[in-house]
Amino acid sequence: MGDIAATVETYWATAQARDWRAFGATLADDVRYELPQTRERVVGRDGVVRFNAEQLGEWSLEVERVVADTAQAVSWVRFSDEEDEEEETQGISFFTSGPDGRIQTITEFWPRAYEPPAGRDQPTERF
Repeated sequence: MGDIAATVETYWATAQARDWRAFGATLADDVRYELPQTRERVVGRDGVVRFNAEQLGEWSLEVERVVADTAQAVSWVRFSDEEDEEEETQGISFFTSGPDGRIQTITEFWPRAYEPPAGRDQPTERF
């Protein structure tokens, strides 16, 4: 089994570089990619590569953190629209690896920032 943390780092680096061949090499043939917030699923390496290459427009990402054990990892990334640099989304992605060390499953959450409810001043502070 490979190092899932290193594979996830490569997944994001090759996505940022738009190196779709290398990006695809991080994925198992029958990878399963799910987006629970939109209830979308893509199955298979070619579909996941195509989804990422064609669906997302002009963007940039920065990996904040990858945490992993031997067979699973989670990443936190900052994703920004290159046309509107003030628009930033933070994503959390969960990965599992297959027997060959490539990524077998991906589940991504891309929450939108929002203002806290009026009157909620304590015990929180804004950052």
